[in-house]
Amino acid sequence: MAVTLEVESTLTDRYQTTVPETVRRALKLCKRDKIHYTIRPDGEVVLSRVETAEEDDPVLGQFLDFLSRDMANHPERLQSIDAGFVQRLRVLTRGVEVDLDVALSADDE
Repeated sequence: MAVTLEVESTLTDRYQTTVPETVRRALKLCKRDKIHYTIRPDGEVVLSRVETAEEDDPVLGQFLDFLSRDMANHPERLQSIDAGFVQRLRVLTRGVEVDLDVALSADDE
């Protein structure tokens, strides 16, 4: 017979709460994971872990979101890239081939 566990948490003045350890373990949650809420017609709420696609990189996604917001909020900070800088990059990377579809080695991961 399956055992039903019940746990509680408290809302702060800002309507925030800590997900209890029992729930974190049950959902296999880690820091920065997302939680999906399903609200049923009878008022029952079901929590589940949002599964991210393997190719999604949460750190890169957050960084790109930051860049997008910063560019939208401060267009005056945008600068063109100097042609000399582009040439220097070409010299430094000459002969380097990169296959973006190859998995990273354990050292690079």
